[in-house]
Amino acid sequence: MDAADTAGIYAREIEYLERYVQFGVASGRVISVSFPEFPDDHASDDYELLDRFERYCEGISEDDFADVEVGLTVPTGERKVLEALRQVGYGEQVSVEQLAKMTPTLSADDDEDVIVVREALAENPLPVIFPDHRVRDGPSALPPQVEQKLRSLEDL
Repeated sequence: MDAADTAGIYAREIEYLERYVQFGVASGRVISVSFPEFPDDHASDDYELLDRFERYCEGISEDDFADVEVGLTVPTGERKVLEALRQVGYGEQVSVEQLAKMTPTLSADDDEDVIVVREALAENPLPVIFPDHRVRDGPSALPPQVEQKLRSLEDL
């Protein structure tokens, strides 16, 4: 099967996180990331991104997942924030203000722009792919336990 034809729900239990990671994929693009206590009944555990994520959580790979193809359906302002966030690599950390400065057309001095940044982080449909755990003073779409473990893993 061609990667562009890949579709489905893929999940695997991650011992370090004490829960599952679950990816939703359509047309070869990741469209959702979640961390349920139990996976979807129809989830498969045979997906290369699960292998990569498992190696990341085991500390074997300092993966930033920047090459993962995504299908992102969020408002334009939030999309720009998440795309800027993707530039923050493994073990790096930024503030909400720095992220606003990194985002084209946004300003850290504009309260409405800062709100857009915070909303993009809180509503992030692809945490880890768009690493909101690397924003030290912003909200995260990750469950708090997962966010803390990923921050610890990366020494943030």
